[in-house]
Amino acid sequence: MYSLISRLPARQLLVRHAPTLVGALAIAEVFYKWHSFLLEAGGFLLTWYVLDAAVSFVERKRAGGGEPGAS
Repeated sequence: MYSLISRLPARQLLVRHAPTLVGALAIAEVFYKWHSFLLEAGGFLLTWYVLDAAVSFVERKRAGGGEPGAS
């Protein structure tokens, strides 16, 4: 977490990572009622990881655009 915050510019943190953080918090708050802080915190972190990975995947696909040989 420290590496993420210290190495990335503030703009990238706000524009790229904050929406996935807020989305993961919302999902965890609404759906995760496991009556255990450890399980809910782990679920939140896993959800944040998956959302961030999905956004990263979509960004890579969009940046790649048209691949050579694709019709």
